[in-house]
Amino acid sequence: MTPPGEQPGEQTGEQTGAQLRDPGLQPERTRLAWRRTTLSATVAAVLAARAVLHGGPTAPNVLACALCLLLWLGFLAVAHRRMAGLTAREPRTMTLRAARTAALCTLALSVCAAAMVV
Repeated sequence: MTPPGEQPGEQTGEQTGAQLRDPGLQPERTRLAWRRTTLSATVAAVLAARAVLHGGPTAPNVLACALCLLLWLGFLAVAHRRMAGLTAREPRTMTLRAARTAALCTLALSVCAAAMVV
């Protein structure tokens, strides 16, 4: 017997939404966002290294370049771990430690970029 107001064979909005939801789409969008962010961080790190070493390899310039590259590698490790975690059948949420590490690397890279511009 169908509830009042529904036609036989008709589904409620709640049932339709649950059946149409594809859980594979959200992890794919997140993985693509991590890839775009990693690519932009890579371009920024390469341009920073080029800008720092353009005037000649002085000790402070090499140190700043090495720091930027280490921060980039840290961000790359977090991003790779997150993208690999998203390939699981039921991806887990990002840990607080990984989120803090990614945020710290991003903030530190921003500070390095600002210091190189000045």
